[in-house]
Amino acid sequence: MAMTVIWSGMVVLSLLCGLATGRGPAVAAAAMEGAAAGVELCLSMAGVLCLWMGVVEVMKRSGLSEKLSRLLRPLLRRLYPDFARDREVMDAIAANVSANLLGLGNAATPLGLEAARKMSRRSPGVASDSLCMLVVCNTASIQLLPTTVAAVRAGAGCARPFDILPAVWLASALSVTAGILAAKFFSKVWRR
Repeated sequence: MAMTVIWSGMVVLSLLCGLATGRGPAVAAAAMEGAAAGVELCLSMAGVLCLWMGVVEVMKRSGLSEKLSRLLRPLLRRLYPDFARDREVMDAIAANVSANLLGLGNAATPLGLEAARKMSRRSPGVASDSLCMLVVCNTASIQLLPTTVAAVRAGAGCARPFDILPAVWLASALSVTAGILAAKFFSKVWRR
């Protein structure tokens, strides 16, 4: 709701400023150009996202996601000790982490929601420490391949959309580390 008010306010303010300065036609032309560019970008990203969603589906059907889940299980057990013995929840979390590793933010979101739904069965109406940790890790998401960002860059005409890898690796590693430390710290502070 707040974002709707902020966004609407920005649009109205822009229109009023354009009309007050006598640049109404330029504002209208810029709005149409921006809308067209937005549609083009969405279409170019849709192709890349469909490709990676297909890769995720192939991973599931081939059993590769199960192997990746097994590989991630020791780390995930330490992050989510309350659910270490619940294979269904751990598999959902591993699927979410796998999608985040591939930079599939749009694919990771439904997988994260599924994991959160399964986690919330134990304590309905209350966000447990593990659920808070899931939200933090899903939001900060460490990425090995930032495919969504690369798709945006490719759609905007970038010749080498993956040349940002070192910066993405560093930034995502730092954000996940800071998020995990903050979640652990606050879970101990608020428990007192």
